[in-house]
Amino acid sequence: MAKFELKLPKMGESVAEATITSWLKNVGDTIEADEAVLEIATDKVDSEVPSEVDGILTEILYNVDDVVKVGQVIAIIETDANVAQTPISPAESVTSAPVDETPEVAHVAQTVEDAKIAVAAPVASSEDRFYSPLVKNIARQEGISQSELDSISGTGKDGRVTKNDILEYLESKKSAPVSTPQTSAPQASTPQSPTPEPVKENIATEPAKQEPAPAQPTQEKTPEKSKKAPVVASNGDEIIELTRMGKLIAHHMVESVKTSAHVQSFIEADVTNIWNWRNKVKNDFAKREGENLTFTPIFMEAVAKALRDFPMMNISLQDDKIIKKKHINIGMAAALPDGNLIVPVIKDADQLNLIGMTKRVNDLANRARLNQLKPDDIQGGTYTVTNVGTFGSIMGTPIINQPQVGILALGAIRKVPAVVESPDGDFIGIRYRMFLSHSYDHRVVNGALGGQFVKAVKDYLEGWDMNREI
Repeated sequence: MAKFELKLPKMGESVAEATITSWLKNVGDTIEADEAVLEIATDKVDSEVPSEVDGILTEILYNVDDVVKVGQVIAIIETDANVAQTPISPAESVTSAPVDETPEVAHVAQTVEDAKIAVAAPVASSEDRFYSPLVKNIARQEGISQSELDSISGTGKDGRVTKNDILEYLESKKSAPVSTPQTSAPQASTPQSPTPEPVKENIATEPAKQEPAPAQPTQEKTPEKSKKAPVVASNGDEIIELTRMGKLIAHHMVESVKTSAHVQSFIEADVTNIWNWRNKVKNDFAKREGENLTFTPIFMEAVAKALRDFPMMNISLQDDKIIKKKHINIGMAAALPDGNLIVPVIKDADQLNLIGMTKRVNDLANRARLNQLKPDDIQGGTYTVTNVGTFGSIMGTPIINQPQVGILALGAIRKVPAVVESPDGDFIGIRYRMFLSHSYDHRVVNGALGGQFVKAVKDYLEGWDMNREI
């Protein structure tokens, strides 16, 4: 029997790590080739990791909520297949490292290791402090308590603790115990003060583990308890825990409002020609292309043209610098089975004809509904469109998808009486009309640009050629 190393597969060009959300198999279970072994998550996308061989799962190297880098071995499968791989266990790599410490340092190291094992409560984000899965994973592995983590000063956005922050904290923490016990140990061995010396020895050992911020854990502990206390339910109320994606969405929305100065422009478009043209061609299109022609690709085409006309809407702002995007990649908000929204991206949307746009839109929407999107499918967007009309809304004020500077909400198409201008005069007619709601970042997009852009989208929709062929 050979041992096969199941590694975290590459999931996209810009994806370097993933969080394990659940193991679908246990040690000792029989696994078939291409059968899912575990589920992973990268930001918003959940994926399954299948086995490449038939065999028996003999070892699981990471736990749920651990963050694993692409290419790392996550499990060992015993198989009859002709593979010759030697599993690399993270535990083995740690325990086999040479130890050159003096007895005093070894004693302190053992004390720190004992403290790590004693910390059982997992760390978590709060309303005031958000910790990424990577930071929480490092804290858990290194035995950092919740109060200790809360005491670390963050250099990230809004004071967020980054990977470098926690690693620097660990470095300072490792250097502090080495010097403190060595200076205090001789004092503990002097016979002149037999009674107070045990107290001095305890002081030298315990605070060394929390020396970088001795006072902070005590100060942070009280607010932490008070934050969790207000969750109170009356008789008959139901408390529902936010899902992982729900927490991510909530955090992204709050961060976007804090970051961008949101302002909106509204305009109404007459889409009667589009309505009638689609009714005329949709059946033949479905027979020929095997795809349903919805309104979404038509609207996406108009937005892509407007972005090409107004490239300063296709930008992002970073450190007081404007990044003008070369590619027009339009995010398309889509509903998931659990009611949450996800934004897959139509890459190079301005390069697609209507057939290509329809196939791309349908493919992303279908895979979103089936939870089959890949990490690359939701990355790289430069502008976003959301169809609030799907839920019956005639308009909305959407929140910008950072780091973009604009998002367009498409309202419901309504059959309404409207004034129609003609060479023979004005008259009241029955028309199909909809509102376009444009939210944009007023730090870099002024009212003129924001209004002109949405007006351009309206003009493309109203100027639709009834004789167009596809």
